[in-house]
Amino acid sequence: MPHSLLVTGGAGFIGSNFVRYLLAHDPDVRIVNLDLLTYAGSLENLKDLPDPARHTFVQGDICDRALVEDLFRRYQVDTVVHFAAESHVDRSILGPAQFIQTNIVGTFTLLEAARQAWLKEGIVPVEQARFHHVSTDEVFGSLEPHDPPFTETTPYNPRSPYSASKASSDHLVRAYHHTYGLPVSITNCSNNYGPYQFPEKLIPLMIFNALNGKPLPIYGDGQQVRDWLYVEDHCEAIWKVVCEGKLGETYNIGGGNNPANLQVVHTLCDILDELLPHSPHAPHRSLIQFVADRPGHDRRYAMDIRKIQRELGWSPRETLASGLRKTVQWYLSHPDWIEAIRQTSDLSGWMEKNYARRGGNP
Repeated sequence: MPHSLLVTGGAGFIGSNFVRYLLAHDPDVRIVNLDLLTYAGSLENLKDLPDPARHTFVQGDICDRALVEDLFRRYQVDTVVHFAAESHVDRSILGPAQFIQTNIVGTFTLLEAARQAWLKEGIVPVEQARFHHVSTDEVFGSLEPHDPPFTETTPYNPRSPYSASKASSDHLVRAYHHTYGLPVSITNCSNNYGPYQFPEKLIPLMIFNALNGKPLPIYGDGQQVRDWLYVEDHCEAIWKVVCEGKLGETYNIGGGNNPANLQVVHTLCDILDELLPHSPHAPHRSLIQFVADRPGHDRRYAMDIRKIQRELGWSPRETLASGLRKTVQWYLSHPDWIEAIRQTSDLSGWMEKNYARRGGNP
């Protein structure tokens, strides 16, 4: 079983939820959390951790080979869970260079450090080591309305700089397993949502804007279909794969739903109407504003999760309805987090840059 984890990107949305989940559910692990604290990573996400004595935060870059190798040796790292990534498609369209650097070069740097520590220096027995790479369903491209869902063997067809960079990193991880025997596993997940998500993404953006009476910008006709995965379900699945998954294998993780984006926004508005009946902005659906679509916007994603269900016995606990309600309730009960993120990031500048050019006014 893992004992000393290096978690990359552990101050970001999914990474911080994973740190929180692990400290609460496994009393035997110690976590070294490496995060550069770029715009989407924040120490606000790591406040009030369960059992914080088992968590060490290090601000640094996954591309810094000397730093990464030092962390492996100093903490006798036996497991890497690699979240650190630039992950927003719109940002990759406006500025792809950072995605290439972080997602490809950063993953390469971590793989080389793991190979040095485990296969060359033997700081821990290799049979006790694992490099787990967290990836995305976007590497598979887009589905037509009647295409079957993505499986673990679906050919890669990335269509944005973001998904191309993640596809490249997936291939690197597999190559290090087949070429060097590095013990690896990969998960490809669908769209995550839940607490601590930076408000550039659809669900927190809709909640933030609705609370402030701002327009809810919907790309195109809003009929893009996604699978939505509650973040704690994702964390549970990752830990299941790390502890029980077969080396060299890939597992799809999804929420088991396929609503159109507009349906998700309608549901959020209805939850807000219910929880905030005296809001001056109700009915919140009246705030919806359609804006120009994203260039090359993938129309449909869907995930076949039967492999992880069959082999590891994992299924999502939350339905979309229950997960969205939990998410709205969390944001409503954490106004201090919202304000801190607003103060410490260039959120308004980014929203203006991204949406104003689409004819929106978020």
